[in-house]
Amino acid sequence: MDNTQSLAQRLTQFGVTLAGIVIYAFLALPVLVIVLSAFSPEPYPQFPPQGFSLRWFSALLQDEGWIASLWISALLLVIVTPVTVVLGTFAAWSLARLEFRYREALQAFILSPLMIPQVVLGIALLYVLTAAGIAGMISGLVISHVVVALPYVVRTVSVSLAAMDKRLEAVSMSLGAGRWYTFRHVTLPLIKPGILAGSVFAAVTSFGEVSVSLFLSAPDTITVPVRVFNYVDQTFDPTVNAISVIFIIFAVLILMVIEKTIGLVKLS
Repeated sequence: MDNTQSLAQRLTQFGVTLAGIVIYAFLALPVLVIVLSAFSPEPYPQFPPQGFSLRWFSALLQDEGWIASLWISALLLVIVTPVTVVLGTFAAWSLARLEFRYREALQAFILSPLMIPQVVLGIALLYVLTAAGIAGMISGLVISHVVVALPYVVRTVSVSLAAMDKRLEAVSMSLGAGRWYTFRHVTLPLIKPGILAGSVFAAVTSFGEVSVSLFLSAPDTITVPVRVFNYVDQTFDPTVNAISVIFIIFAVLILMVIEKTIGLVKLS
């Protein structure tokens, strides 16, 4: 009987391990194809590559269009991430701690971009920002990216606030601390994982946003995802793979920094 149970446990463990390997291989294979194809010397994506060349990385760095798009996306990332984190943190705290009428309706409104189709949201923002005279400008892209990324920050910070013991805030204020002092010195340190998770979601959402940006980009404000979309639609060479490799390296470096500083488990 013991031998039968032991064999069953080993078979179960082997099956789980095999399933995990297959899933990870399935997820990693597209990335592997992209990375290897980026170093192909051929004028078209080829896997496996028949040689090794940095030709497409050089072409990427010499293309003024790609460089301009990188600057636009980087500028949006630098502006959108802190703005979204600040607005999302205060919005989540207000929804969690303050009592006012129509709080549920306001929360549903803030989270609505998660449920509205991106194409519909892009068309709506196009009408609004065109009427405001900022469609196709950096300011218009910033506003649209903040609208898209804000729900992620609100959700992650709200989770941290829900898991936090409210009595700690009450104790702080009972000892004479004001609400603002309590928020800065008690609440913020305790909800830091949620804020950091929200900042990561905001940065990733802004940097990879394409559906809304398609409607709001002008010739001089084309983001990298929009340029990739147009590039693949019109022509396709390993230049797209080269920029994808740069993004992959950037993402891996961010994950390494997060793991060394606060840990991925705390971030989630």
